[in-house]
This record gives sequence, C-alpha cells and structure tokens, in this order.
Amino acid sequence: MESQPIEVAALGRPLFPGMLYDCRKDTFIPGVTLWDKKSLSEDLDSHRQLMTDLKFSSSDSLSSKSSLLDVSASLKASFLGGLVEVGGSAKFLHDTKSSNQQSRVTMYYRETSRFDQLTMTQLGQITYPQVFDQKTATHVVTAVLYGAQAFMVFDRTFSEEENKQEIEGQLNIVVKKISGFSIEGEGALKMSESDKKMVESITCTFHGDVHLKKNPTTYMEAIEAYKKLPVLLREDPQNAVPIKVWLYPLSLLDTKAAQLKRTISTSLVSNAEDVIEELGEAERTCNDLFRNTLVNVFRDIKERLCSFQVSFSIYKTVILKALARVLPAIRGGEMEENSLEYILKIHYSSPFNPDMLNQWLDHAKSELNLLSSHTKVLEGILTEDSDRLNTILLDPDIDVVVCLTFTSLKYEDQYLSTLKEFVESAKLKELDVAMKTSSSMLPSVRKWIHYPDVISNIRENLTLFKSFSEANKDEKKYRFIISAISDPFSPGSSIYLYEKGKLTNTQFQPVSKPPPPIVKNVLERSVSLKLQKSPTGETVRYRVEYQQVNADSGAEEQWLVKNTSDEDFTLTGLEFGKQYLIRYRIVGKVGVSEASDTIGSIPSSDILKELEATDNQLLKTLETRLANSEAQIEKLQKENRDKPKVAFSAALGSNGLFGPVNADTTLIYKKVFINVGDAYNQDTGIFTAPVRGVYYFSFFYHCQAKNPTTLALYRNEKQEALTKHHKSECYTENGGNALTLLLEKGDRICMVLQKYSWIWDDVSENVTVFSGFLINTM
Repeated sequence: MESQPIEVAALGRPLFPGMLYDCRKDTFIPGVTLWDKKSLSEDLDSHRQLMTDLKFSSSDSLSSKSSLLDVSASLKASFLGGLVEVGGSAKFLHDTKSSNQQSRVTMYYRETSRFDQLTMTQLGQITYPQVFDQKTATHVVTAVLYGAQAFMVFDRTFSEEENKQEIEGQLNIVVKKISGFSIEGEGALKMSESDKKMVESITCTFHGDVHLKKNPTTYMEAIEAYKKLPVLLREDPQNAVPIKVWLYPLSLLDTKAAQLKRTISTSLVSNAEDVIEELGEAERTCNDLFRNTLVNVFRDIKERLCSFQVSFSIYKTVILKALARVLPAIRGGEMEENSLEYILKIHYSSPFNPDMLNQWLDHAKSELNLLSSHTKVLEGILTEDSDRLNTILLDPDIDVVVCLTFTSLKYEDQYLSTLKEFVESAKLKELDVAMKTSSSMLPSVRKWIHYPDVISNIRENLTLFKSFSEANKDEKKYRFIISAISDPFSPGSSIYLYEKGKLTNTQFQPVSKPPPPIVKNVLERSVSLKLQKSPTGETVRYRVEYQQVNADSGAEEQWLVKNTSDEDFTLTGLEFGKQYLIRYRIVGKVGVSEASDTIGSIPSSDILKELEATDNQLLKTLETRLANSEAQIEKLQKENRDKPKVAFSAALGSNGLFGPVNADTTLIYKKVFINVGDAYNQDTGIFTAPVRGVYYFSFFYHCQAKNPTTLALYRNEKQEALTKHHKSECYTENGGNALTLLLEKGDRICMVLQKYSWIWDDVSENVTVFSGFLINTM
C-alpha cells in the first residue's frame, strides 16, 4: 500500500503529538515514543484555529453518526469490530434507539481552538530508534486539531396510536429552535403553548468533551447547557481535547517499521455496516415486543422471546468478534479481503439473515397485537397468569370463575430450534460454517394466527364473553378473567368455567343476548309476549323486565322484573293508557344474558281499536292469498306425483381411523339415514341411477392432520371429483366436495379412498358422509 499521511478522528482518545499508532488495529501505543519528552515539547508548532459548527440530524444510523464525527470508512470498520474504545463526545456512537416507538433528533455542536504539529527537526532526530524493530506501530501522530464537541440527543417516545411522522416533524421543529431562543430576566423563555406541551415529553442525553456540573436530561435543561458550551471552552482552554489527528507512516522514517499493507474497500465496510444496522433493528424490535405487558402474563410467548433473545445475543457477539479478528489481519497482510466477504456471506446464508429475522419478529408482533386488541376490548377485566388464576380459584368468596382462555399460545417453533442449534455449533465459533443453512431448508410452519377458522373462533368467544361478563358484572361471587392454557382440542380460544374452584367445563357456552320479544296480543291492561331461547348455552328460564315511560318528568323509571319458564308469557298489571318499555334476559345455569333489544311503547286503548281494524283487513288479505297458494300447491303435487323420487344419505358407520389402505378401495357407507328409491346399495357402497336425469352428490370426511387423505368420487370407472389434504403438524382436518352430474339410467356412482390414505368416523357424530338425490328427470 502507498505510504501517505492519514487523517483520523480522535473519538475521545488521548492522541497527542509523538504518540505511536497502529493502523492495523486502530489503536494507540501508550508509554512508547520515538522522542523523549523534552524533544517533543521543543519546537512544537502551535497556532490558534477557531471554528464553530452547529448541525442537526434526525437519523440514528451509524453512517450519519460517523459523518457528524468525520469518521473514515476504515475507522468505522474498526469501531464495528469493537477494536476502538471511544470516549467523551464519541460515546454518541454507542447511543442507539432502544425502541422503534422512539423519535430522535440530535443537535451537534463543535468548536475548535488550536492546531499543534511536530517540526521537521523532530522528524529527523529519532531518540529511540529501537521502536522500529518492535513492529508494534505503523504510524506516529504528527499533528493534532484541538477543540470540543458535544451531542445532545432528544428522544420522544410515542404510542402506536400516535402518528410517527407527525411526532418526528414536531420534534425537529422544537429542537432546531434551541439555537434561536432568547433568555429574559430570570431565564424565562419565549415559547408557544403548543411547544411547551411538546417539550414536556422530550428527554435529553448529553455526550460531550466538556465537563458540566449536571448533564441535561430535559429539553429546558438542554437549552441552558447549550448557552454554556462556548463559554466553557473559551474561559478554560484546558477543556480542549484532540478532535482530529494526522498520522505519519513509520516506514517513511525507517523501512524496518511495521506497515499498513492494505485498507479495506469502502463498499465492503458499507456491507458490514448494513449487517450491524440490521441486527440493531432486529434487537430494537425484540425490545419493543418485551415491553408489551402481555408478555409477562402469557409465559409461552415470553419463553419464545427469551429463547430468541439468547440465541440472537450469542450470534451478535460472535460476528462482532469475527470482525475484530479479521480486520487487523487484513490490514497487516495476513489475510485477504475476501475473509471479510466470507463472514458476510455466512451471515446472509445463516438463519439470522434479515429476511428470516424480520419474518419471525413480524409474526411475533402480529401475535401480540391480536392478543392486545382482543384484551383491550374487555375493559376492566384483568389478564392473569396461571399462578394468579390458581389464587383466584382458591378464594372462598368466589363461587364462579369464567375465564376467556387463549388455547394455542404453546407450540413448537422450528425457527427458534434452528437458531439454537446454529449458535451452539462449534463451527460458528470458529466462523467456519458451511453455507448449508438457508431459508429454503427451514419448513414453513403456519401458526395459529394464520388460520381464519381459528381467528373466527376467537372473535366469537370474545363476543360471548364480553356480553356475558357485562351482564353479570354486579355479581359479587362471580369473577371474569383472561388467561392462557394450552388446549389443542379447542384451537384459538375457549371459555373455561370454574365452579367452587373446580374446572367444570372447558367449552362453556354462556347464554347470550336473545332476539327482541314478539308482541302477540295487546289488551288495555296486559300484553301477551312470545319469548325466544338463547342462541347459545342452555335456557333455564326468562327474566322479563319492563318500565313505565314518564313523559312528564323525563326521568327513567325503575325496571320491574317478572320471571317465567314459559316462552308464551302475558305481562299483566299494566296501567290503562300508559306507555311501557319491555325487554327480557335469558337465565342460564350460570348467570344471565345481556338484555334483548327493547320493544316500543305499549299502545293506548284508541290505538288498539285502529290496530284491530287493520288486523281484520290484513286477515282477509292473508286468507285470500292462502287459498291461492293451496290451489297452486295442489296443482304442483298432481304434476309431480308420478315423477320418480330418489334420495339417499349414509355415514361410514365406523369408530376411529380407517386405513391406511394398500390399494384404491371403494368405501361402503353402512349407516344409512335415508334411501328413497333404494338406488343406494349399502352392501357394496354403489349408487345406481334408476332413471336418466340430473343428480346432486356431496361427500365429506374427517381425519387426523398427521395422516394424508385423498377421497374421490367415481362415475362408472372414471374419476369425477376429489378432496384431499396433505400430512401436516396442524390439528384435525375436515374436507369435502360436491357436484352435479347428468347420469344415464344404470350409471354407477361410488366413493374411493385412494392408496395410502386414512379416514375417520364416529358412529355418534357421523362426520364422514356420502349423500345424493335426483334433481330432475331428463
């Protein structure tokens, strides 16, 4: 490499004229010099160099930070590899955002004071020439620019509900106003009310080369510190520190000295920087996930995040150590530049590549976001872990606990297993990993959040639970909570019912809001109602609630209650000519439902007469329409009386798994529900068309997801349709198909279970069924 002087940022390191420097490692050599102290102090050329600079940056990338500090690509590579220990204002390089929910603006202040350099006299008179033989250094500091730098980092954390771009824009505005603020009287600042509100949520971190009595932590303290910065340096020149140094190659003084053989290309340094930035982004995302309060409640999620964090931390440490090892070796000529390229290739072919990292983190975020959005809907209901749930169950003052239980949070995560195996391999520690682990080799596993049926189940249970908890919130011996218990038989969620501390139902269906009551008849002092059972749960009785409307006062009257076990109920004791509101609730074995919608006011006696006349007219119209309909029905019955009628439906009629079969096998559905026309033969499983016509067939099956299934419908010897699923790690699977066929008389239809397939049925549930019927003759 051509030997020329090099400019290097000091980065808070004590680099002074005459100090030795090793550019291979970007480290200085303390205690060893080419000249004695007297020679260094004599004829030192020193002059003032005053300059002030003020900049603002809203980027948190290492590239933008390096630009502010005037860090070269080579020095930046050494910093990435952990070779450089920075101090003073340069500690700003380590100050990265800990969260993606964080807006940041940095104010950079720099002031230079003097420039010192060695003279040619000193360069020609070496006091300790033996230093060249030691080969511990490649350069000597020949010039230093002194001054001071300071960074004030302003952060504003925002919630997911706030607009990120808007927050960042406001933060930029208020931070850039600092340099223009005027101070009046006792420090009162001219600031608008909107600015005052904004700055209350801003925090400040100070990194500087000057010593302050107190580092600023708030926006207002930062203003005071900014005003003092120029004064501190001008009043005491000792506050000046090296900002930039110039290095002279020792090989130009003596050919025996160690040399910087090569530098690392800027593009390769940029690629390494990208890797570190990507890992930092993933780390911040993981930190954000840990800040979600549900992580501490749902242990399965926390365990996965902890497993990811442990593997990630190990990997990040290893790759930084690898950079620290190869950088000096490349610069010293001991390794080629492609050694660094190889490390980067290993990274992008490893399971820690950014695509796979971000995909896993996005899925984890989606999982937590879904849980958060559902739990937020249940305002006032606590989310408890298993320990707290057990404490509640043991409370003698609580008789009933209804728990909305998330059942699918525990599962084996293949990606986390791959990360753990990768970081535990001895090859990784040596960075001699064969590039064989790639995203294409990792199985794509669908998680519970990717199944629409599971999400639908969660939403339904959430609606039921919310309605039921609100209807019974005043029951002192009832407790409603949210928790997580693994239950593969209830994917997504389920409502667990505990009575007297004992789990009595893992799929509890509470009674829910019924339809509005139907008014059957209205008399002057009573009203006859038709009540309907709860859409869910078991209806034990009905609680009818009614209240009189007081039009004069406008005040709401108290709801009166009457209980009944009958669907047909007459509400009596009403005052003549008054208006009432009526609703009802379902009373279940446990708790009551949400009230139905309220029906309108009860008519007075004058309106009753009008309704009676309207009813009579409506009755006559309905009688006429009924007579016409009966005539049409009779005509249709006569036309269809002689047409053939064909319909059948049958279940497999077995218990448990059937298969695997070694060859394509015709299924015999032995449990026949209906066989109009006797076209289906339950001994052979074959349907034979009795007439030419259009027929409709449907077939459904149930099986375990771990076993493959292919079920086909055949006409004569030809396959017409099929349904199937592949072996998977999911829960049980259901499938089916249906089609319409034009059959000739004598055509045969049957179902065939193809080779190596399995199928499942239960004589009590009838989940594997074959059906068909004649639509019309042709």
